[in-house]
Amino acid sequence: MEIEDIAVLLRPFAELTEQQLASMLVYLSLLLKWNSRINLTAVRSAEEIVRRHFGESFFAAQTLVARDYAGTVIDLGSGSGFPGIPMAMYARNAQVTLMESNSKKAVFLNEVVRTLDLHNVRVFNRRAEDYSERAELVVMRAVEKFESSVPLAAGLVSQDGRLAMMIGKAQVDRVKDMLSSWRWLEPIVIPESQSRVLLVGTP
Repeated sequence: MEIEDIAVLLRPFAELTEQQLASMLVYLSLLLKWNSRINLTAVRSAEEIVRRHFGESFFAAQTLVARDYAGTVIDLGSGSGFPGIPMAMYARNAQVTLMESNSKKAVFLNEVVRTLDLHNVRVFNRRAEDYSERAELVVMRAVEKFESSVPLAAGLVSQDGRLAMMIGKAQVDRVKDMLSSWRWLEPIVIPESQSRVLLVGTP
């Protein structure tokens, strides 16, 4: 896959610079290589990975932060790095923590961070309950154990911060019930998706 192909696939989601596209190609190559050894994503097609993982993540980044954003971000249950790493690539001044308790996935995340020279990213290879800091923006996408992860994510948000979740439309009311005292923006439909939205709330 060439940079031009990636740019076309990403067009519905976000506009990236040449440097970001080049870095993304390196990241994609690493993901495909490592995915043959450890299960990082069930999506095997490079085109689908670009659309679903990179596209959705850069859409979230572009929607949630400006390119010069310099705040703190936590990606809870980062997995193979989405949306945290694309967010760090998009906003190079943001301080991004990738929270991933699975050691093999954490090794992969550290390899991506090192290869892409992302000085604004650190990997936290422990459970969220062990993390003592809070962030101005907490993001969550395709996290397992949804019922317990939502309160955990909420607990990581600073007093004036935001929680942003990429979830199915059917989960929106459940989140609002779980965090009933929070204020929620209207769900934002994710491009090229019939059922997934970006839900953003504040304490």
